[in-house]
Amino acid sequence: MSLNTILNVATSGMMAAQTGLRVVSDNIANINTAGYVRKSIAQSNLVSNGMGVGVNIDAIKRATDKFMAAASLNGAADSGRTGAIATAMDNAQKLFGDPTSTTNYFSTLDDVYAAFSMAVDDPSSTLLRSSAVTKVEDFLSESKRITSSLSSQITDTDNRIGADVARVNDLLKQIDALNVDITRAKMSGADGTGSENVQSGLINELSTYMNVQVSDRANGGVTVRSAEGVTLAGNGPATITYNQSGPANGYLTVVTANSGGQVMPFYVSNGEIQGLLELRNQELPSLSDQLGEFVSRAAEELNRASNAASAVPAPNRMTGKDTGLDANTAFANFTGKTTIAVTNGSSAIVQRVDIDFGAGTMTVNGVPGPAFTNTNFLTQLNTALGGTATAGFANGELSLSATAATGGVAIVDDATTPSSKAGKGFSQFFGLNDVIRSDGYSPYETGMVATDPSGFTPGQTITLRLTDTEGSRIRDVQVAIPTGTGSMQETIDALNSRNSGVGLYGSFSLGAKGELSFTPNGATPVTLSVVEDLTQRGVGGPSLSQLFGVGMSERSTRGGLYKMDPAMEADPSKLPFAKLDLTVAAGVPALAVGDGRGALALAKAGDSITAFANAGDTAGSRKSVLTYGADFSGAIARKADSATSRKEAADSVKTEVDAQRQSQEGVNLDEELVNLTTYQQAFNASARLIQATKDMFDVLTGII
Repeated sequence: MSLNTILNVATSGMMAAQTGLRVVSDNIANINTAGYVRKSIAQSNLVSNGMGVGVNIDAIKRATDKFMAAASLNGAADSGRTGAIATAMDNAQKLFGDPTSTTNYFSTLDDVYAAFSMAVDDPSSTLLRSSAVTKVEDFLSESKRITSSLSSQITDTDNRIGADVARVNDLLKQIDALNVDITRAKMSGADGTGSENVQSGLINELSTYMNVQVSDRANGGVTVRSAEGVTLAGNGPATITYNQSGPANGYLTVVTANSGGQVMPFYVSNGEIQGLLELRNQELPSLSDQLGEFVSRAAEELNRASNAASAVPAPNRMTGKDTGLDANTAFANFTGKTTIAVTNGSSAIVQRVDIDFGAGTMTVNGVPGPAFTNTNFLTQLNTALGGTATAGFANGELSLSATAATGGVAIVDDATTPSSKAGKGFSQFFGLNDVIRSDGYSPYETGMVATDPSGFTPGQTITLRLTDTEGSRIRDVQVAIPTGTGSMQETIDALNSRNSGVGLYGSFSLGAKGELSFTPNGATPVTLSVVEDLTQRGVGGPSLSQLFGVGMSERSTRGGLYKMDPAMEADPSKLPFAKLDLTVAAGVPALAVGDGRGALALAKAGDSITAFANAGDTAGSRKSVLTYGADFSGAIARKADSATSRKEAADSVKTEVDAQRQSQEGVNLDEELVNLTTYQQAFNASARLIQATKDMFDVLTGII
């Protein structure tokens, strides 16, 4: 072996040792740097003609553990998702208050019933009446506050998803750009671990937003893919978009670097973005929908009691709610009997009209009166009233007005066969004596049957969005109101068309109370929302989604649409605390100031068994308002607690996985001390070899 060869061997060894010392120095200096991965050098022997001629530094590598890194990314994604849900559900729980406290939201309804109960013994007390009005207003005000807050949370969630998606796109650009630096360093034999550490940190952050798969590229850097294998970075960054179309469910799309601009659906199954999508499309609207159902049924039962009672004296004018129906449809499909009485200033009955909907006849003051159908009901009723009062119908509202300034109108159903349509009596169906009013149409039980005219204009359209159980959009479907007879069944058939409707994924049906509901196919469960509704029932009437509560967005806002009847709010003496007595003799008052039977019925409204519809993720059931409220309160608490438990479990797993990953990839001072000593000794050995070569060269030179 020549002296030059020996010198080259020593020099390469010294350079390798220097590189090792520099790597150890970097490791020790970054022992507390977050995201830093321990470095090591890969070296090999240089061999020529079967002889060792030195040492070569093949690469400076990061001591990564691919298995632990993948587990850490999954843990971060799960923690991000559960954290987003837990925070939102905790905030929602706080809106309702502590379920164990007597001041929580549900206790405000208990206060309403208690206030009416106190008025039973002294129904003429202005103080007790005013207290009852205040308690009703408190309950409705709290309902509106919570509904508004939940709507704000949905809006905030939309904004957070948009911000998260923007950050994800920024991260993908940075990750992809670093691939260039890493590849360049690898090709030139330079140290690219700094760029790799930065890239790893960006990937760690990305995994909190969405679950990703990471694989190494042959020429350095990484390829990042989604859970379904869509390439997001590696050969150019992808661009993700959050699509939010008004009230409809939001969804994600992606354009990859090599797709030529083609937009594709994008699916994430974990991470903060998925948690926010679940909140925005499912959890928060479902919670608000159930609140709306609770408020609707509570108001319905109070109105059932108020419409069976009357103020003393009876109101001079009764104006109903907007049913959303035309007169012919509104007066159709009633059964049973009801009585409309016109009273004078002394509360004595001056005109009595008994209506038998089954027979289609009216009896006036005990004498057979005009027969009627739904098409001439209003005309025949005015005839039967004989000028003592008038009935009118406009803009979906029925009104009854006594002619005399001191006269009044009171309505009471037959005790044996009460009038009924959609489960409500005549007065309640039209909302003639409602103590609680609404600006909406909940609970969406129209009383319509399939043969009734739909009332919508042919050619008007409604656009529905179908999404899967994970919140990804399947498709948008635009359905046009069909031409033909104009029946409700034709509209339902158009909605259920397999070609132009939702028939491939589920079906609409009209219930016994005229409620329109969508049921997904068992094999392909989907969620339905409304993108755009351009339908209108009649001139200035409600859209199809408003009238029937189609889509979660429409249903989830109804809890904030209720208010105290303005007339009763302004004058609590108009509260219907008495009941009309049809057994009294002519000229004797049929309403008494001290009668508290109406107040008692209002006080017991919370105990009446009623049918609750499917709301949110809660199946329909028959129970009392108070029982439903107790169950609802418990469900909210359980959801919040369950979300917190899942978050804590996910955080624990993430902490443990990160700790194990750190133990594999982090810097160990003892190990680095050993490496430091080893490289120092290697450096010294190489230096001594160089010195020995020099000495030998000097000896040979001296000999010459």
